[in-house]
Amino acid sequence: MWALHQGVGVSPESEFLLLTDADIAHTSATIATLVQKARTEDLDLASLMVQLRTETFWERLLIPAFVFFFAKLYPFRWVNDPDRAEAAAAGGCILLRRTALERAGGLKAIAGAVIDDCALARRIRDLGRNGRGRLWIGLCQQVRSRRGYPGLSGIWNMVARTAYTQLRYSTARLVGTVLGMFALYLAPPLCGMLGIAAALYGPPPSLPLGFAAALCGFTAWACMTLAYLPMRRWYRLSSLAAILLPIAALLFTLMTVDSARRHRNRRGGGWKGRTYPR
Repeated sequence: MWALHQGVGVSPESEFLLLTDADIAHTSATIATLVQKARTEDLDLASLMVQLRTETFWERLLIPAFVFFFAKLYPFRWVNDPDRAEAAAAGGCILLRRTALERAGGLKAIAGAVIDDCALARRIRDLGRNGRGRLWIGLCQQVRSRRGYPGLSGIWNMVARTAYTQLRYSTARLVGTVLGMFALYLAPPLCGMLGIAAALYGPPPSLPLGFAAALCGFTAWACMTLAYLPMRRWYRLSSLAAILLPIAALLFTLMTVDSARRHRNRRGGGWKGRTYPR
């Protein structure tokens, strides 16, 4: 936030500000396209969820799922609808109207935010013109992130840094999240496999109940796979691997629990060797 604050003061007369990470590879048309969209649709903030790197095994398994879950937390159509209250942005690439930032109190207003991109979008939404700022967020394949995550630990630390903050440091929200993730993503495959086992190896009365449980479980697993499939295709990765979404969901759930553990041990919010309190 301090670095961005310095940049904002360099050209005080500019109409727009581009907030971007140093590891984002832009195209020659990125800025012009975003500015045109912002002017045409009268946007206060336009953000791109850039194409994240998927070169290693863990990146291919977890990164598309990470974007998939982000889009479930912040449905893009809801964010882009000016009549709705949802607000989100992807910090790797944000085009921001300067007057909107000034109405929102500048970057000083979110100086202590750990999830600064979504905090900025929230203030733009809440303090925009006529009480409702206009936001837009979308996926982009042409603008890419060059940041790699070394093994599972790199992605784990990235999620654990902010997951408990996303839950507002609430134990109740953490428990609800764990139960919800289990019910939605882990219970269906377990139910399907246990149902098959019960039908094949259990006593005769368990045969119809086992097949019924297997049918329900595998149907739910198929539904989540179909919902996840477009994200796998967007990243040009194996469609068959979409059936591994429950494994990714389990890992993200464990990362969230670990995020809470780190905060309880006063090691949460770690970034570049520093630890930030609540």
